[in-house]
Formats: sequence, structure tokens, C-alpha cells
Amino acid sequence: MQADAVVLDVDGVLVDVADSYRRAIVESVEVVHGDTIERADVQSFKDAGGFNNDWDLTAAAALFVLARGEGLELDVEEFTDRIAERRAASAGAASADGLAAAEAVVDEALAASARERVRADWDPERLRDVFQQLYLGSDRYADIEGGTPDLDTPGFVHDEPVLVEPETLDALAEFHLGVVTGRPAAEADIALDRAGLDLPDDHRFTMDDWAEGKPHPRALVTLAERFDASRVVYAGDTLDDVRTARNADEADPERDYDGVGVLTGGLTGAAGRRAFESAGADAVVESVNDLPDLLG
Repeated sequence: MQADAVVLDVDGVLVDVADSYRRAIVESVEVVHGDTIERADVQSFKDAGGFNNDWDLTAAAALFVLARGEGLELDVEEFTDRIAERRAASAGAASADGLAAAEAVVDEALAASARERVRADWDPERLRDVFQQLYLGSDRYADIEGGTPDLDTPGFVHDEPVLVEPETLDALAEFHLGVVTGRPAAEADIALDRAGLDLPDDHRFTMDDWAEGKPHPRALVTLAERFDASRVVYAGDTLDDVRTARNADEADPERDYDGVGVLTGGLTGAAGRRAFESAGADAVVESVNDLPDLLG
């Protein structure tokens, strides 16, 4: 790939979030609603698309748990398949709104009285607050969120092994280098600092910089324009990362965008490779550390 710009996702690419963000999803639902999904089920929501925002995924998982308690006769895979189908059929298939699709699936599947009980019990704001406390820990929560924590926790943020090697960052420094991530800016700073990647603010997009989220192409296209790049490689660990590159290809025909799947997130092994290829990935690598060879 003769690219002149490389853009990286953060979670599952630069740092491993299996024991941080993904754990926070599962445990937040348990804390707030007394029941939850399995950690492996998180990937089904990710694969459905529109869940780059883990707060939305947490809310959707909680909605599923509550709906099951009211008679929803779908397992997680069936539920997330319906989310994917609804998104694919909508004009907003490039949008990030998996949560709206999850709400529609529940509304369609339950009787009116059951829907009302689910909505009465569902508490997305509390779920977000618990998520942030579990992820950040009490001290960082107070600093970043500006509130007083009601949970005493050190924070899962400390359980994020770095995946990228310093030699890889040195090699990628030969290109225009950027980041597009669903993390809030303050949490992106934590991960990038831990990974040893120092980027100017205008070389990255975080949750705070754009409302649409992946797989909407705006962030990727904007970085390409800022870099004056003719060919951009975007590497990420979810199908929505690949979809972002595909959507950028359609939105910006003057440039080429290559989507590269990275097998260090929720998608792994041969099955992960097939899933990326089915989503239109131009290449699949075992880890971000294989990216320089791909670009060489």
C-alpha cells in the first residue's frame, strides 16, 4: 500500500481494552440493573455496527437485559442481528446510532405494557455515570467528570496493556499520522500518552470533536484533507473501522482510502479475518506492529 497518510484507531489497536472498557460495559449493567450480558457478547454489539460509543453499547446491553426480563424471546446474537438489519435498511447506515436501532428492535418485539416497564427501569444516565466511575476510578472520575463518586474503585483504566511497539511508531512517523477514536479527549490523552504517541490536536478526532461517530466518514476525510493526502490507510479493530474507510471512499472520490483490520481487539483468528474481509477490508494484520511491513 503506497499510502502517504496513516490513521489509527486507539482501542484494540494501540492499547488492549478487554479488561477496561469491555469489562466496564458488562459490570455497569450488573451494578445498575442486577443482571448483565457475558463479556463475549460485547463483540456481537460491535459487529452490528453503530456502537463505537461504549456508553451507547452499555445502554443497549442494559435494554436487552431488561427486555429479556419482560419476555423478549431473542438471544444476544439474534438481537444484534436485528440491530444490524435495521441499520442496513435505513438511510442512516453510515451513522453511529446503533442505540436507536436497539430501541426500535425492543419496541417492535414487546407488547406496550412490557415496553413501558422496560423504559421505566432503563437508566442510561446512571449507566454512563457508573461506567465512568468503574473505568476511570474514583480519583480520575472526580478530576475528569467533575463529580463526587459514589463507588470506591481504582479504575479499570490501569488494566490496558500497550499493544504498539516503539519501533512501530518510529516507522509510522515517516507518514502523516493521525488518530480517529471513539474515546473522549481526556481518555484519549491517557491512552496515547501510555502508548508513547504524541500528536497535535489537529491530527486526531475524538468523541469530543465530532457528533457523528464511526462509521461516518467525516473525521477520516477531514484528516485526509488536512494532510493533503492522496491515499490514506485507516487501521482499526472493528467492522465499523473498515466501514469508515469504505464510506470515506464514497464520500471523497478524489482520494483512496484503505481499511485495514487489526486482529488484537474483539475480532481475532481466522473468523475475525473472514469478518473483516466480508466487511470490505483491503488488508488484515495480526497487530498494528505488522502495519509498517504492509506499507513498505
